[in-house]
Amino acid sequence: MIEIIATAESLEQAEALIDAGADRLYVGGHPFGLRLPKPLSLESIGRISDLVHRRGKKITVACNALMHNEQISALAPYLSQLGKFGVDTVSIGDPGAIFVLRELGLPLNFIYDAGTLVTSAEQVAFWISQGASGAVAARELTLKELIEMQQKLDQPIEVQVYGPTCIHQSGRPLLKNYFKYTGGVEKNDQTLYLRDPKNPDSQYPIFEDTDGTHIFSTDDLSLMGQLKLMRENGLNTWKLDGVLLHGERFVQIVSLFAEARRALESGAFVPESFCNRLVKLQPAHRPLGTGFYLKNPEDVH
Repeated sequence: MIEIIATAESLEQAEALIDAGADRLYVGGHPFGLRLPKPLSLESIGRISDLVHRRGKKITVACNALMHNEQISALAPYLSQLGKFGVDTVSIGDPGAIFVLRELGLPLNFIYDAGTLVTSAEQVAFWISQGASGAVAARELTLKELIEMQQKLDQPIEVQVYGPTCIHQSGRPLLKNYFKYTGGVEKNDQTLYLRDPKNPDSQYPIFEDTDGTHIFSTDDLSLMGQLKLMRENGLNTWKLDGVLLHGERFVQIVSLFAEARRALESGAFVPESFCNRLVKLQPAHRPLGTGFYLKNPEDVH
């Protein structure tokens, strides 16, 4: 069965995403969750959890930061509150955070999410043996590698099928330091970009939050054209990331992927038609691409 996971930035958007066909919502807050469309308070997460469960859906809370001492010290009460909310899973990649979760003995499942480290079935199998219910695959893997991984595992591998990918993160406030150095007025409204000197039209979105500085890909990933191949090979956990696309436009894109799922299940999926419809919904300044997914593994590593 195909599961659609979508990031949610508010209670209002959460309800719209469920109506659009999302099965699981992905939310979180600082300082434990990274690269969120909007960091949410515990109170807001609790309200979304209530909504999701009333509608028969699920919720995952991001705890995917690389934890420093102060974060680890504050993590136990945060996880305990998530346990009281009855959230379905938390996404964690830091072994120290996983240790805290296990020590608490909470009824919380966790998904192993260590970013670029999740590159083999054996690594996923190890964390499953430690209690993980699944894993988030590295975005730098190819579809060939992902298919080989999933065939060795009974638990699901989450694959990003839409949205930007983070290509660099620093824990330092690089934007703040830059504006301080240049004497300019600090600006951080997610309209700042880096450019490749060899490609003056390139735009790498860059923004800063309490977790540091994040630089994203010039393109948004789209695997709309590969959904049939994914389904045939057991890659049935699809993640749509709205970290750079807010509001109703992201809801419409989630709805289109949900429609594509129904077409796949009924045998009526025409990839060209759905790809064309996605292009019409996509912001003009964010072209769509397939990242590493369609490359030959030998050309990547």
